Amino acid sequence: MKIGGLQKLTLIDYPNTLACTVFLSGCNFRCPWCYSPELVLPKFIAQQPEIKESEFFDFLKSKKGLLDGVVICGGEPTIHTELPLFCSKIKNAGYKIKLDTNGSSPEMLENLFKLKLVDYVAMDIKAPKEKYIDTVGFEGSSGYYLIDKIEKSIALLKNGAVAYEFRTTVVPGVHTKEDIVKIAHWIRPAEKYFLQKFRPEKTIDPEFEETKPFDEEEMFQIRECIAPLFDTIFLR
Repeated sequence: MKIGGLQKLTLIDYPNTLACTVFLSGCNFRCPWCYSPELVLPKFIAQQPEIKESEFFDFLKSKKGLLDGVVICGGEPTIHTELPLFCSKIKNAGYKIKLDTNGSSPEMLENLFKLKLVDYVAMDIKAPKEKYIDTVGFEGSSGYYLIDKIEKSIALLKNGAVAYEFRTTVVPGVHTKEDIVKIAHWIRPAEKYFLQKFRPEKTIDPEFEETKPFDEEEMFQIRECIAPLFDTIFLR
């Protein structure tokens, strides 16, 4: 497995679980506001020091009894054919797994569910249907094909095989309030929906580093517009 980073402790990324986060290199999306160009763009991946898989599992062994879970994110973890084996090793080491995904591979998700290799999934919903392909810069297929994949992943999660959440990073210049309302109507009903405030940090497109985020009042107004559609909706 191509491991591009390791956060040794997270108190917030896995609900009610002390966990570490392992970052897998490579992604099939090119979201311009993405905070992790070193895990997405090949020219930066090549410059990023890799963590050996054996080192990662040595770390898990040393933290047994101190940590309870592992968050697997990226990049996009589901592009890796070896992901089920990687998850199996983590489970065998005694840890729960949370998977962060863009939902572009429902086949991989279904396989992981059947094998009982993940315990929690967070799926990013990037845009309303009609804007998806232009928003994420998807590589490898047509927009219609991508939407079909995203909808299959949404359905899989809502079928209740594992605990899950949907989430959208709200980016000025990319999303309007109306876009978030469209997303909400698309994915409802759902267990949890998180609206995440964009942070102008390092981004794939440097222009987004100058983008001013929505303020707290604007985020609250967006939340209030869609709150009746969900049992649980949060701002991050």
